[in-house]
Amino acid sequence: MCGVVGIMGNQNVVQELYDGLITLQHRGQDAAGMATYDGRHIHLRKANGLVRDVFHTRHVLRLLGTMGLGHVRYPTAGCQSDEEAQPFYVNAPYGIALAHNGNLTNYESLKNEVVTENLRHLNTTSDSEVLLNVLAFELMKETHRQSKLSAARIFKAMTRLFKRVEGGYACVAMIAGHGLLAFRDPFGIRPLIIGMREEAGKKKEYMIASESVAFQTMGYKIVRDVQPGEAVFIDENHQLHTKQCVKGKLQPCIFEHVYLARPDSLIDQVSVYKTRMRLGVKLAKQIKQNPPENKNKLGIDVVIPIPDTSRHIALTLAHELKVKFREGFIKNRYIGRTFIMPDQEARKKSIRYKLNPIPLEFKNKNVLLVDDSIVRGNTSRKIIQLARDAGARKVYFASAAPPIINPDVYGIDMPTRKELVAHNRTIDQVCEAIGADKLYYQTLDDLIAAAREGNPKIKKFTASCMGGGYPAGNITEEVLKRVEEARPYHDTDDVNKTAA
Repeated sequence: MCGVVGIMGNQNVVQELYDGLITLQHRGQDAAGMATYDGRHIHLRKANGLVRDVFHTRHVLRLLGTMGLGHVRYPTAGCQSDEEAQPFYVNAPYGIALAHNGNLTNYESLKNEVVTENLRHLNTTSDSEVLLNVLAFELMKETHRQSKLSAARIFKAMTRLFKRVEGGYACVAMIAGHGLLAFRDPFGIRPLIIGMREEAGKKKEYMIASESVAFQTMGYKIVRDVQPGEAVFIDENHQLHTKQCVKGKLQPCIFEHVYLARPDSLIDQVSVYKTRMRLGVKLAKQIKQNPPENKNKLGIDVVIPIPDTSRHIALTLAHELKVKFREGFIKNRYIGRTFIMPDQEARKKSIRYKLNPIPLEFKNKNVLLVDDSIVRGNTSRKIIQLARDAGARKVYFASAAPPIINPDVYGIDMPTRKELVAHNRTIDQVCEAIGADKLYYQTLDDLIAAAREGNPKIKKFTASCMGGGYPAGNITEEVLKRVEEARPYHDTDDVNKTAA
């Protein structure tokens, strides 16, 4: 769940890259980076930290060029070094920089191919560096005595890349002396969208980003989403070339609509905001059918969202239930998203001072708390306790997502089943583990229906962490165990230890 952005502009693009990364900061807080090309040199800056902390005036002044790309990193395997920040760069052929959102499921075998057969050196354990070297190798096969690559030859290389690489990936790459390249995996698991800006007497400018929200503040209009299995190339003359390199079958990640994306984004023509509103309506219907008190009495005095993602869900839920909606928690704006923090200890410490309750909204009331999802359960348990400490008589809990029961292998940080509070537990057992008086989960059918309503052409979503299966790659039990072993598990004082 990283964020990527690439721009082919008429003037230096560093400021717009910076602005684009700021709007995508919610997709990754661990590290940030940018690469630009000025016609002769590729300039690179990347480091751990938020966008505002990584780029200072001295860095921006030397990031020259009218073409560039940027990245915000969200670690999926505990990577925390500056070396694994993106973009990655190789100097042959021509000089290529790449920013990648997602995860390669055939990383191990692909890494061995790159090193032993393609004879390329890897300096990190990042699958993004492997992906860059696969791209470089396939482009190298299309070069002839340093001749310039045509769009057709780039697409030939991309066709071979698609056949080698498995998993979820949305990428932007920059080829020095040639142009900007973008591509999306054959299932379109991770999002990628094209924007364009046009001024009289000037060449068209293009931006490609993880979410459409990156376009809005800079005057870019949405062109369309990059299609699954498609490569998009914008040459130095700002001409847009596209090619469906392999057969695609759109099956985007449903978790983007639950939590990952900003509500003001469109993903595959679906409004994230409207999807979340519909999720509240569907949850309300379930609660009406099975009220927490008894069949004749709802027993809920107030609906309170857990900021920020669940706010729109809770708003429509309260409206449907005809119950008061109140902001009962104040969020410390200087604390990041705990779900995407790099390790369990960081998450737990941040939860303690991330939210503060307003006691008058809780005292002597039956409260329904609404959150986007329950993953590890630590946040839910602590927030429920905050509500009780603030004077709530009873605390009910509603999750806009179904139970998270499986690892995600396509770029979301939930790889170990030991971390998932709902794995091998009933709803009542999860309710007990997090300390709620009643627990409601959105059904998978209702979740998918809420998103599909925005674009009925999407026949299926990737919902592997919710038991929906793994569309990309040969995901066996052995693969899942290997993914889990790649990430250290810290279980001190967590919900699973308490509930076991």
